[in-house]
Amino acid sequence: MSIAAKFEIEYLQYLDQDGKETGKELPAFAKDLDHMVELYKLMVSTRVFDAKSIALQRTGKLGTYASCLGHEAAHVGIGSAMRREDSLAVSYREYGAQLYRGVKPREVYTYWGGDERGNDFADAPAHDFAWCVPIGTQCLHAAGSALAFKIRKEPRVAVCTIGDGGSSKGDFYGAINVAGAQQLPMVAVIVNNQWAISVPRRIQSGSGTLAQKGIAAGLPCIQVDGNDIIAVRAAMEIALERARSGQGASVIEAVTYRLGDHTTADDARRYRGEQEVKDAWERDPIPRLRKWLEGKGKWDDAKEEAWKAECDDWMDNEVNAYLETKNQPATAMFDYLYAELPADLEAQRELAASLDRTS
Repeated sequence: MSIAAKFEIEYLQYLDQDGKETGKELPAFAKDLDHMVELYKLMVSTRVFDAKSIALQRTGKLGTYASCLGHEAAHVGIGSAMRREDSLAVSYREYGAQLYRGVKPREVYTYWGGDERGNDFADAPAHDFAWCVPIGTQCLHAAGSALAFKIRKEPRVAVCTIGDGGSSKGDFYGAINVAGAQQLPMVAVIVNNQWAISVPRRIQSGSGTLAQKGIAAGLPCIQVDGNDIIAVRAAMEIALERARSGQGASVIEAVTYRLGDHTTADDARRYRGEQEVKDAWERDPIPRLRKWLEGKGKWDDAKEEAWKAECDDWMDNEVNAYLETKNQPATAMFDYLYAELPADLEAQRELAASLDRTS
């Protein structure tokens, strides 16, 4: 019997859960310790931001919020590898990547507070996409962007992120299929946090890895330790360079864990065990990188406390800016749907305007 196809999925890790090097030669960026300190600081500030976000929601100042607790290495690794001219299509919790690219916490809060003006980023690239709550559709947006880059002969790459559950959607498969067929400059990152709300990874897919889903599309695939920022960033750099040089798309699976609830509307204690979560905290990406930096003499307790104080001040400023944002008039809901409003909606707009005037 002949073999039609055979494959292996590489697993990449540079730092183990104790912050010790695994013996692999470090990539060039990881030898720049000052740069690694900056990445660590962003991971810490992302966690401070996340804790403040949940506090705002719990006190009624924010709508439903999707936490990124435990994803900091994966998200910052993704964002820090990209060029500004590349495009990023996220789902709804990749704040570390977005903060690196210039999105402000006040913009995140404006969006989760129910105001679409939060998607109108002031400093992040205008070609980065808005948050995408419908599961998987952002992958098609990235594929479309990548096709445009290829047609224009621009050395740019479209990056999309999706969860383990989202990778079961037809939108994801359609996006990677066209990316493979057309050799598009795209990188699809599956951030596998083990839980699609209450559905565990073990019953989400029968495949040994989620990375191998890209094989059917003819794409290079790799699984990385998503709690090791060096591994995530290294895999991203290889995939981005491959795409930028005309060699097509890639699929990366970053294995991590959702340490918090799916969103603030969820209670994960109803469907997963205490010991599982306790074990996952042992793989927390932030202490891992901190231990490594401390071993290199680049971080200590004093620097940690000083940076956290800076983060607190930063977040106070961002929260105040959000809370001071004036609400839009009710008529705003009509202003961006049509070039010319149909008569029935024009009548509704006039009614909303009259209510605004009397309120």
